[in-house]
Amino acid sequence: MLLVVACLAAFFITQRLKHTPTAVQNFKLSTRFSPYPTGHLKQEEISFKLAQADAATVTIIDSRGQTVATLVRDYGVPRYKQFSLRWNGRRGVARGFGRLTTPGGRTILVPGNGGAIAPPGEYRVRVSLRGRSQPVLSPRSFTLVGA
Repeated sequence: MLLVVACLAAFFITQRLKHTPTAVQNFKLSTRFSPYPTGHLKQEEISFKLAQADAATVTIIDSRGQTVATLVRDYGVPRYKQFSLRWNGRRGVARGFGRLTTPGGRTILVPGNGGAIAPPGEYRVRVSLRGRSQPVLSPRSFTLVGA
């Protein structure tokens, strides 16, 4: 009888976990970009949604897991609204940011990273939320292409 109760409890817990939204949703990234003058797409296009409003720190990490650039730190992101950023391929912590507005009225943050251009390679986005202990990595990487 105890085994049956344990199995039922496990079933209900599993169902609840399946229907609980993940903290960071709907990640969208460009597949590749080149910040050099000859590059077709000069900035990496990043966007995502949060299941709960929170303060987000968004960083770019290399294939070794090292932080290459910090785009925003403790930036308030509303719940279920696509949050969009651009990365110019440069290292370091952004010193402020500009804003672009799409024809549809969506705002895109353009952080002012001013360091050297990061080397060609595979990168991922890491989103750290104030209300969550573990950061969330983008499900896939993108490529910074050299000159």
